[in-house]
Amino acid sequence: MFRRSIPLIASTAVMLLATSGFAQTILFAHLSNGAEVPPTNPTLQNGQPRPASFGDATFILNAAQTEMSMDVTVFNLDFTGTQTTDPNDNLQNAHIHAGPNVTPTTTAGVVWGFFGAPQNTPDDVVVTPFATGVGGRITATWDQAEGNNTNLTTQLPNILNNRSYINFHTTQFGSGEIRGNLAVVPEPSAVALLGAGAVLALRRRRHA
Repeated sequence: MFRRSIPLIASTAVMLLATSGFAQTILFAHLSNGAEVPPTNPTLQNGQPRPASFGDATFILNAAQTEMSMDVTVFNLDFTGTQTTDPNDNLQNAHIHAGPNVTPTTTAGVVWGFFGAPQNTPDDVVVTPFATGVGGRITATWDQAEGNNTNLTTQLPNILNNRSYINFHTTQFGSGEIRGNLAVVPEPSAVALLGAGAVLALRRRRHA
C-alpha cells in the first residue's frame, strides 16, 4: 500500500511546487492519533489494536486570500466502508476547525466541512479512495462564500496564526480519530520545505 502511494504523493508535491508562487501562502498539517484531544488508540470492535491512522495535508491560500485549496492523503481510515471488514475505521466526517482560542491541546467548532456533514463545498470536493489498501485522497477548495456559519475571510486570522486544525472523524471516534494543526510554511523556504517534507513522509511510511 505504501509503495503504491509514493507516485501519488510525489506527483502532488511536484504539482504544488510548480503552481505555488511566493505571493501565495502555503500551510501544512500532519494528521495523527497523538494530535487528537485526547489522543486516540484505534482498535477493532473486539478490542484488538488496528493500524494507526495518519495523513498529510497541504493548503495553498491564493494571493488575494479569497480561496484556499487543499490536498490531503490519509492512511488506514476506510473511505468506502468496504476497504476493511471492521466498521470502527469507517470515515464519517472531515472538517476544518478553528477559533480564536485554539491551541494544539484545545478544540473548536467546525468552520468548513468537506466530507460527510456538514459539507460546505459540494461542487469541488474530489474523494479518491485507494484502489488497494485502506485510505484515500481528498482535494477541495474553500471558496469565500463557503463556511459553516462563517466564511474564509472571517477565519483567516485563526488560520494564519496557528489557531486551526483538520480533523477526520470515524465510527469509533466520533469527535475525531486523527488531527493535524495547520501551520504556515515560512517563505522563502516554503517550496523547498514542501519537497523535503514529502520525501521524509514517504520514507517514514515505507518503514512504518
